[in-house]
This record gives sequence, structure tokens and C-alpha cells, in this order.
Amino acid sequence: MSTTPVRAWIGLGGNLGDVPATLRGALDALAALPGTRLVAASRLYRTPAWGVTDQPPFVNAAAGVDTVLAPAALLAALLDIERAAGRDRTAPDARRWGPRALDLDLLLYGAEVIDRPGLRVPHPHLHERAFVLVPLAGIAADVVVPGHGRVADLLAGVDAAGIEALP
Repeated sequence: MSTTPVRAWIGLGGNLGDVPATLRGALDALAALPGTRLVAASRLYRTPAWGVTDQPPFVNAAAGVDTVLAPAALLAALLDIERAAGRDRTAPDARRWGPRALDLDLLLYGAEVIDRPGLRVPHPHLHERAFVLVPLAGIAADVVVPGHGRVADLLAGVDAAGIEALP
């Protein structure tokens, strides 16, 4: 663990169960991680299903944390939070881009670029996914995605049709 906190950005989503409650619980769990402080949380957005479209719409959000956890440790903590919410990535019926109670993605870890098995930062498709960019732009429009540019500029280049803020 480093002693200097790093600002990390996390994507949250789900489409099974009471997703707003699940996302609020995930934000609480993020805030409770050792050496970590929740510094920003976006509004919740209803977004069309992506990838596999024959499923309910998703609810998505983004969060910023200052953390002393190393990237791999933070990712492991995110996966633990997912499991606690009922997600099993290893289940036989778990489909890539399929329905899930909770999905947590490590989008950015400071300005680091990491490419190793199981850990790619920035998230490899962050710059092309409106369901991530819309909530992220609400709390981090000026953050730069290494190799791609500012979040606000990336959002301007994608189709955000069908995404709506929840009350």
C-alpha cells in the first residue's frame, strides 16, 4: 500500500433487483474500504442494455475515490463488493455483458496505464461507452483518459441516446 492517495474512478451498474439500492450499498462499501475515501458520486442513470440487448435496462453511476490501495488490491476489493451483492462471475450461467445485480469496473487509477492479465487501466472500452461516460462526465468532465482525451470530449463523440437521469 502506498501512503499517498491516488484518485481512482469506478463505474457502477446493474440491472437485476433493486439496482438503486444496490448501487447505494456499493458506494457505502467503497467508502468503507481501508485507506479509501469516497470523494464523488454521480447521479444514477437508466441506460439501454449494451452488448446483449435482450435484457432489462441498466442503472449506471460513477464514483471517485482517493485510495492508498494498489490497483490490483482495489480491483480485488471491487470484485469482493460484487460478490457480496450476489454476483458470481464464475457461475455457469454468467454471460459476458449479461444481466447482473452489480458490476464494478475500475475505470481509471490516477494517470496510470496498466495492461496485465485481469487488470487493464484505463478500462479498455471506457472511451466508447456512453453508459460510462455520461455519469463520469457529471463528476469528472475534465479528467483525462490516458491515450484518449478529456471525459467531456469523449462524451461529445458518442451516442448517448436513451440515457436518462433518474430522479
